[in-house]
Amino acid sequence: MTTTPDRASALLDLHRDPALLTVVNVWDAISARVVADVPGTRALATASHSIASMYGYQDGEHIPVDLMLEAVGRIVAATDLPVTADLEGGYGDPAETVRRAIGLGVVGCNLEDQLRPLDEAVARVEAVLAAAEAEGVPDFVLNARTDVFLRAGDRDPAEVLDDAVRRCRAFLDAGAPVVFVPGFLDVDQVRALVDATGPQRLTLIALPGHPPLATLEQLGVARVSFGPISQNVALTALQELVEEVHRGGTAPATTRRLN
Repeated sequence: MTTTPDRASALLDLHRDPALLTVVNVWDAISARVVADVPGTRALATASHSIASMYGYQDGEHIPVDLMLEAVGRIVAATDLPVTADLEGGYGDPAETVRRAIGLGVVGCNLEDQLRPLDEAVARVEAVLAAAEAEGVPDFVLNARTDVFLRAGDRDPAEVLDDAVRRCRAFLDAGAPVVFVPGFLDVDQVRALVDATGPQRLTLIALPGHPPLATLEQLGVARVSFGPISQNVALTALQELVEEVHRGGTAPATTRRLN
């Protein structure tokens, strides 16, 4: 996997494999190396929330796109594994942002619909795929995200599910290889989404209390990511160390030298 198109094809194959692809999201070069060095890690995914937090910005495209892409580029440079980037809603110009990301070696991305009108969201998916094709990366793994469940509020759950299905199908029809439905979904909702989109087309985020990974694999989910949760796990360990030091203790004996 020496070229960007080769890494894109490898990443696409990982999504098409019935074995569930898990990606524990990273936010900088050292987190990328630590995750990549764990046996069984097959690809890396960035977390926009975590990268924004690292630089002192709130999530939601508040970080300048140049700074986001700089961080993403450092992650790509830290590993030989395929890297997919969380590019939020595209920072005002999804096609151009993806073109620049591909130039850094990125071979897939998340793109949020942010509940734009469906025809507009579909047009953005098409523009990103056209940009990837123009850059010579036809297997670019666009993970087209719908925020229907995240912004459901007090809507009827059946209506929310129907809306998610409609948007997912539209993104797949536009050429997206996979669709991302973040939120807390139960087994029946996951099954309904897989039935609507087909096996190895749906990606999810792992949340505490979510169905087990083995169940999601059996249902035909393509990929599960961890978003900002992985950074929160690391920050929890840091905070717990400080608490232990304040009690007169020291670092755990199980601490690994990873940098």
